[in-house]
Amino acid sequence: MIHFLMYSDLFETEGLISSPSYGEGTKEEILKMIDLYEKDLPKLEKHNSNYPSPDALRAVTKQGRQGAAPFAGYTTRTEGSDWIISCAKKESEQPLWILVWGGLEDVAQALHDAPEIQNKIKVYWIGGPNKKWSANSYAYIAEHFPNLWFIEANAAYRGLFSNSKAPDSLKNKNYYAHFINEAGHMGKSFKDYYHGNIKMGDTPSLLYLMHGDPLNPLSDSWGGSFQKMAHSPRFVFNRNTTLSDTIAVYSTVEYHFDGPIIDIPADSTCFTMPIFAGVGEQRWPGYYLGEGKYAIKYTPKKAETLRYTITSDIPGFPEHEGQLVVKNIWPGNPTEKDFQLGENWYTDPTDPELFDNGWQGAKTILKWRKDVLLDWAERWEWLK
Repeated sequence: MIHFLMYSDLFETEGLISSPSYGEGTKEEILKMIDLYEKDLPKLEKHNSNYPSPDALRAVTKQGRQGAAPFAGYTTRTEGSDWIISCAKKESEQPLWILVWGGLEDVAQALHDAPEIQNKIKVYWIGGPNKKWSANSYAYIAEHFPNLWFIEANAAYRGLFSNSKAPDSLKNKNYYAHFINEAGHMGKSFKDYYHGNIKMGDTPSLLYLMHGDPLNPLSDSWGGSFQKMAHSPRFVFNRNTTLSDTIAVYSTVEYHFDGPIIDIPADSTCFTMPIFAGVGEQRWPGYYLGEGKYAIKYTPKKAETLRYTITSDIPGFPEHEGQLVVKNIWPGNPTEKDFQLGENWYTDPTDPELFDNGWQGAKTILKWRKDVLLDWAERWEWLK
């Protein structure tokens, strides 16, 4: 957000939406950043008069959904989803660019409520780990809006915080001391996040619009270059999986099974699936679909072997457990259950030469990392 505010003179900002599918964030956190920006604005304006006013940014800051959408992928409208619709319907010769830094819940809700806007918007989504928290909304969009113009960056973004061949001053842990060092109010605040480590996995969405031809995802840009994808992997299991079951990383995995008929609304959370990988554990909500049918979606963020259990306090609920092998292949060969996509869906290039430390397509951003960080360093000087 600080990176965006320091470059906000380059954007016609229509909205800033807090939409945490995971965590406790609210729009108040965005407003706090705008407060810092307001204090630094006099110094920024000495170099460029095109910066938006703080009040203009506050006026378009909206609250989106807090928490992941249920199995259907959408639920009820929010201030944020309504604002997306309103902005998309404005008369303009330009598309409405939506840069998604977390979950897709408000995008999915807006498309559900006003499907006609799909031809007015272009989405650049930082997926990967965010896809885990937003698996339901992603699946809804991929299934019902396959012709949406959509960049799905699951791994390329990691090129921005890769230290591969970086000079000492541009390494993640050293950049703050060399170039920020409490510059202005935003610089002092920056130290509060990751101790100043420049782990900015969402910034490539901004960079994509700042350098290059954003209408051509196949071309070079600071935010990466991508390739078309015709299918999004989807694996549907009506049984427990074993180590003989292998899926593609970032794919949508669904488990469906029968259980007792209960008297709760369809699409209600009623069971959990703890997933164990390495030494960690994460718990995922599962849903009752009605008539004794239960289901859950999950998306793995990296290649690994997963072990899971499925439990509930519902009397007579059948417990499940199993394992699953995740391979570092995306999107891989098509299968029968995949989401079939249109002509304008893009993702990280599969060329092995463009992998960095195992992350697909990361070198398409890594190649620009020095230029990006030195350009940003110039703006930090404005605040000193």
